[in-house]
Amino acid sequence: MEREAPKKAKRRQAAEGGSSNVFSMFEQSQIQEYKEAFTIIDQNRDGIISKDDLRDVLASMGQLNVKNEELEAMVKEASGPINFTVFLTMFGEKLKGADPEDVILSAFKVLDPEGTGTIKKEFLEELLTTQCDRFSAEEMKNLWAAFPPDVAGNVDYKNICYVITHGEEKEEE
Repeated sequence: MEREAPKKAKRRQAAEGGSSNVFSMFEQSQIQEYKEAFTIIDQNRDGIISKDDLRDVLASMGQLNVKNEELEAMVKEASGPINFTVFLTMFGEKLKGADPEDVILSAFKVLDPEGTGTIKKEFLEELLTTQCDRFSAEEMKNLWAAFPPDVAGNVDYKNICYVITHGEEKEEE
């Protein structure tokens, strides 16, 4: 009986996200991008993101009067010290809720019977403000700021899908 207990403990640890398998959730290029972000946030270069690191990086981006409670809440989202593996795991957990890129693309393609890769801004805005979980005027303003339509009023939904699943705009080649 004593031999079974450690096995159960190991299984439980892996189920809680304690495994190093987090690296298999991301492509190598994504891991590199997260590593660069981690390095920028880890202002004192000690390998751990602390409240002071967060305060410093936020200050460098113009967020000067961040409350200590807000910083503590950010750090407490992790189960312990935020090293790179924990940082990556946190992103993995946040992204788990997002559908895979092909699923999101398929949903947009239903709205694009000609297969142009774009949708008219007016049509998309009408859908997003009148159906299901409706977007507010502020959310629509943010959407168009992030994904401005072209001069003909077309929105590139492939770019939107990429950003939803990868977190930033695709670089033009």
